[in-house]
Amino acid sequence: MAVEKEKKTCGQVMTEWKEFIWNPRTHQFMGRTGSSWALILLFYLVFYGFLTALFTLTMWVMLQTVDQFNPKYQDRLSIPGVMIRPKTDALDITYNMSQTESWEEYVRMLNKFLEAYDNAKQVASNRDCIPGQYNEQVDNGVLNYPKTACQFNRTMLGDCSGLNDTTYGYRDGRPCILVKMNRVIKFYAGDGKPINVSCLSKKEEDAQKLGEIAMFPPNGNIDLMYFPYYGKKIHVNYTQPVVAVKFLNLTFNYDHHIECRVNAANVNTNDERDKFAGRVAFKIRVNKE
Repeated sequence: MAVEKEKKTCGQVMTEWKEFIWNPRTHQFMGRTGSSWALILLFYLVFYGFLTALFTLTMWVMLQTVDQFNPKYQDRLSIPGVMIRPKTDALDITYNMSQTESWEEYVRMLNKFLEAYDNAKQVASNRDCIPGQYNEQVDNGVLNYPKTACQFNRTMLGDCSGLNDTTYGYRDGRPCILVKMNRVIKFYAGDGKPINVSCLSKKEEDAQKLGEIAMFPPNGNIDLMYFPYYGKKIHVNYTQPVVAVKFLNLTFNYDHHIECRVNAANVNTNDERDKFAGRVAFKIRVNKE
């Protein structure tokens, strides 16, 4: 017949736990002596110290192969993307002419974007380059840093500069949209040939409703002198070229779906895998009560 074990009282359990945490007779803390704990701590100190040193050495060796000014790999950015200003989440510019609050945010975004293009800032920071040729700045064995940038003055945007018309045409139902190419380091846009931006209605049947378009600079031209771009750390004052599109007499109360493309010899705008490679599509609607 099995003998039942005597149940321990609460006091006995507490005594056993106290002795486990600290045993005054054997001088053990949680079942180990001080020398045993010291050996364990020493082992982990050496082990993690070795891992830290190995990780630090690996990072140091890797960083020796990285150029702090130029990315080693940028094959995913071989074709620059295109974006518009003002920029909204859905690239949807919709407003009502008679409701100032519906378009004043677009004006604010344009003002903020064009601050860097003010003539005074451009003259002070950038130089007057020779049009029609690339602004190459070779190091020739000596680091030529920082690189100088070419002036792109705000006045080049004509009626869309915000200087004469501070509302960029939004108040009159003749809004301006700015089109810009994203920066790609050491990209020679155009491959030595002229570049320009063109904007059309995505649907041919809507072209007449879109009306006339004015481009600034004329014909949406982008000069070669704004290329190549050498990177943020080197080209500290660089401002990429911008093309302004002004819609002169678009049909009110209608959704206009527009696509702007960069026409350049080495920019492929027909890649269906990337909707923003060399082009951008957006919607604009001007409501008039």
